[in-house]
Amino acid sequence: MNLPNKITVSRLVLSVIILIILVVPLNDFGLGFPKILVGGKVLVDIKYIVSGILFIIASCTDFIDGHIARKYNLVTDFGKVMDAIADKVLVNGVLIILSATGFISVIVPVVIISRDTIVDSIKMVVGNKNGAVGASITGKIKTIFMMIGVSLMLFYNLPFELWNLRIADLLILTATVLSVVSGIEYYVKNKKFLFEK
Repeated sequence: MNLPNKITVSRLVLSVIILIILVVPLNDFGLGFPKILVGGKVLVDIKYIVSGILFIIASCTDFIDGHIARKYNLVTDFGKVMDAIADKVLVNGVLIILSATGFISVIVPVVIISRDTIVDSIKMVVGNKNGAVGASITGKIKTIFMMIGVSLMLFYNLPFELWNLRIADLLILTATVLSVVSGIEYYVKNKKFLFEK
């Protein structure tokens, strides 16, 4: 297993750890995290802060593994598959949890997951006919907005929350809109391959 693949697998492992921290009732096992009051108005559960730190690290590996793989010609089929799986587990898993706990609207993971399912289906068809099509600039910007927005949300939108500035919400909403736009772009670029005999 080459270095980029190891980094990708580490992202998947980090993703699972984040989901465990956020979902499993660790208090029942005596492993709970404390809660602190920030600025006299925001009650922060430290498990979200820990998850936020791990999310940032995992997000960074998403850029690092791809860069190393392309620069040193280490791109593999295993890496492509694992990269997609790790990304979906990390982002979609956290979005589902954030919506289930009331941090964000349930519309966000529904839109994101629906878009990903459609685009992945198109990729399967187009990949067999014309090879892989790279991500658009809109898709890359969407990813950046989503990673920053989710990270900030896990940090309770601090310090902006102290001034009632919903920056995390704005970033995630923008990323959701860009996700739809990039999905449409992907469809338009590849529709000729979808309908050809």
